Amino acid sequence: MSTGLGTITGGAGLPDWNPELDDVLVCRQVRQETADVKTFVFSARKPCLFRFKPGQFLTLELSIGGETIHRSYTISSSAARPYRLSITVKRVPGGPVSNWLHDTLKPGDEIRAVGPMGDFTLPETGAASTKYLFLSGGSGITPSMSMTRTLADLGEDTDIVFIHAARSPSDVIFRHELDLMARHAQRLRVAHTCEALTGEPGWPGFTGRVSLAMLQLMAPDLMERTVYVCGPSPFMAAVRSMLEGAGFDMARYNQESFNFEELGLDAQPSAPEAAPAEAAPVPEAAAPVAAATFKVAFAKTGKTIDCSADTTILDAARRSGVRLPASCARGLCGTCKSKKVSGEVTMKHAGGIRQREIDQGQILLCCSKPTSDLVIDR
Repeated sequence: MSTGLGTITGGAGLPDWNPELDDVLVCRQVRQETADVKTFVFSARKPCLFRFKPGQFLTLELSIGGETIHRSYTISSSAARPYRLSITVKRVPGGPVSNWLHDTLKPGDEIRAVGPMGDFTLPETGAASTKYLFLSGGSGITPSMSMTRTLADLGEDTDIVFIHAARSPSDVIFRHELDLMARHAQRLRVAHTCEALTGEPGWPGFTGRVSLAMLQLMAPDLMERTVYVCGPSPFMAAVRSMLEGAGFDMARYNQESFNFEELGLDAQPSAPEAAPAEAAPVPEAAAPVAAATFKVAFAKTGKTIDCSADTTILDAARRSGVRLPASCARGLCGTCKSKKVSGEVTMKHAGGIRQREIDQGQILLCCSKPTSDLVIDR
C-alpha cells in the first residue's frame, strides 16, 4: 500500500478492492461524532484490502428520490488499516446527499463507490523527516485526520502540528481522539480554536478565528513546515492570503477542496516565465479557424445550448445559465457523470469514470467536448 511513506504490506491472500469488478460497499457501522457529523464505516461484500493514500477520496453513487447522484467524500480512516474504510460527513441544511446519509444509511445497507482518487496526499518520499502543519476548518478535518491516523499507526517519528477551527467546542470533530493521540505521541501537537464557547465556559483551547498571530503561537516554527489546508472556501482563502502576506514559501502549501474550479487551486506556484529570446522574424499567422458548433439538448429539463467543439459541455452549459452538478471540473471526481443518449464526444478524464460506464454511454461533462449534436439525459 503506497502511503507516501513507502509500501505497507499485509492481509496476505486477500485481494485488493477493485471497483471495476465490484463497486459495492457495505455499511458496517455508523458513529455519531458531533450533533451534525457522522462517520460511516464500510467494507466490501467479501473480505478484501483497501489501498489508498491518506488524503484521497471516494466518489459515492447514490440513488436518491429516483435520481442517481454522485458525491465525493474524503476517506477519514487510516491507510494503515486496510480492512475497512470510513468517511465522515457533516449534515448540510438542504443538502440531498448528506441528509440522506444521516437519515437513511444504516449498518447492512449497500452503496456503490469509485476510487480512491485525489492528489492531496503526503509526498512519496521523505515524509518521515518532514515537519507538517495540518490546518482544517469544520468537516475539512477529514484528510488531515486520515494522514495523522496513518502516521500514528505506522509509528513514524513525524513532527505534526494539528490545528482545527470549529464553531464551538461541541463542534470539534475527533476532539477526544486527537487529544488522546497527542498525549501518547511526542511529536504531535494538537490545538483547537472555536469562534464561540457555547456550552463550555471552561474551554481550554483558543478562541476566535484563525489569525497569523494565533498560528505563530500554535506553531512558532510555522515558516519551516509543510502546510496542508482543508475547509470551507472562505477559510482556505483567508489562510492562503495570510501565509502569502507573511512571506511563507508557497511551494510548501497544499490546499484541498472538491470545488477546484471555484477556488482556482494550484498547490505549487506557477513556473516563472522564461526570458524572451532575441527577436526573430515571425511569419504572419494564418487566421484562426472557428471551431464547429453543435447543439446539446438536455432531455429532462428540455433545455438546448450551443457548444463549440473546443469547449467542454460543462463550460458551455454554465455560460448559457444551465446549472449542472459538478465539483472538481477536471475529470477526477465523477460528480458530473451523465448518460449520453445520442451523439459523440471526445473525453479526456483523470480517473473519474470507469471503462464499463463509458461502454454504457456515460460521460463526464467537465471534460467532454462534442463532435456532433448531442442529447444528454439531464
